[in-house]
Amino acid sequence: MELLDDLFDIFYRAKIAEGIAERTLETYRENYRFFCGYLKSNDFELKLKSVTPSVIRNYITWMLKSKRKWNGHSHKPEKYQTEGLSPVTVNMRLKGLRTMFRFLHAEKLINSNPFANIKNVKETEGDINILSVNQLKKLIRAPDRTTYSGYRDFSMLILQIDTFCRVGEIVSLKKKDIDFERGIIRLRSTMTKSRRSRVLPISEYTMRLLRKLIDYTSKKSNSEYVFLTVYGEKMSANHFRSRLKKYAEAAGLDMRIYPYLLRHTGATMFLEANHNTRLLQLLLGHVDPRQVLRYTHLSSTYIKSEHEKHSPLNQVVKLENRENYK
Repeated sequence: MELLDDLFDIFYRAKIAEGIAERTLETYRENYRFFCGYLKSNDFELKLKSVTPSVIRNYITWMLKSKRKWNGHSHKPEKYQTEGLSPVTVNMRLKGLRTMFRFLHAEKLINSNPFANIKNVKETEGDINILSVNQLKKLIRAPDRTTYSGYRDFSMLILQIDTFCRVGEIVSLKKKDIDFERGIIRLRSTMTKSRRSRVLPISEYTMRLLRKLIDYTSKKSNSEYVFLTVYGEKMSANHFRSRLKKYAEAAGLDMRIYPYLLRHTGATMFLEANHNTRLLQLLLGHVDPRQVLRYTHLSSTYIKSEHEKHSPLNQVVKLENRENYK
């Protein structure tokens, strides 16, 4: 079998049969489409013989050095359309292709895996931006809560700040997932990235917003979902992303605002106030506790607090005598 489209179709159908989440399937499609676009632009046939380690490495180099970020995106200002993708983005675009060719080789549909000796691009650990409290306040003031769409968006913002949910989890929330008596929401395994269900507490303020929103939408639509468009359809993640960008502009925030930034910000603020990384791991839904460590890097307040408690200086100079050294 030589045609890449045929090979991808076999791989894709197998992943559907495995019950892979729709967002992951979408990522597989995107990664494959990006790669095929590169092959066609360089006059390669969309056949297996075109996929060699040399071609893959040239693809990586092109993404790092020449690919124009957000090229052709109507909602991205010129200043964001720079040349070269970040190592993180490049590795993400390779991930689905690696999975595909590893599957094809394991199924003996291809004789060798061209990605076998292709390494990920080394990622430098840079700062992850988060919003300040003042920036967060400006952002949540932006929606016009006198309108349905504004009130809905405000409720979505508050829910994400309160629970650190991913945007895909928020738009997939159903009315039955909210337990108003206990003050919790249940994220079904089909909603979450890890494919594991989890229960999250929500604040009294968030509950009041959700109850009012559901009371209103229930009179207009029979939909089982909490967050609906003005036409009564389920909100999409992309719809929320686009509206979030408009609110950021209206709030005068000169930085890229996206749902994951709210998740990062909420998690960091929680850690600064609580210092409980195990609890944060449960709330975020991370299987690997090491994934939570990024928030200890983000939280300068947390680092300061921990240093103050555990500095070796505490054993050398008694705390009550420190004033003498000022």
